[in-house]
Amino acid sequence: MTPAAETRIRVRYAETDQMGVVYYANFLVWMEVGRVELCKACGFNYRDMERDDGILLAVAEANCRYSAPARFDDEVIVRAWISQAGDRMVTFSYEMRLAENDRKLATGYTRHIFLTRDLRRTRLPEKYHKLFGIERRAGPPR
Repeated sequence: MTPAAETRIRVRYAETDQMGVVYYANFLVWMEVGRVELCKACGFNYRDMERDDGILLAVAEANCRYSAPARFDDEVIVRAWISQAGDRMVTFSYEMRLAENDRKLATGYTRHIFLTRDLRRTRLPEKYHKLFGIERRAGPPR
């Protein structure tokens, strides 16, 4: 089982809209911050996976369900974990809460496909399977 990672983010004024609340698209940016920290918690650096192995994680789907607003200077906890993984695709899930009172702000997920540097679909190298929580299947090697 892969770990979860928590990241704390302080809402910057530039992240708010005319209504004084965090602009909705910033939650997707925070998900990315959480995802990068989760990779580190799982035992690898996403940048190194791109550089050393030529494996890219392309977003195929993104979802965010908003429950409550965040405002300037609020501290937000972004929790990220891998909810589903295979050798061709991985789904990361997220929950964002106010640090002050644990109020849920939003939940969501992003689904990613593994690509090569030339943007062709590929399989995740076996050396990452355990880190992503992928169990080795019985049978002949692929």
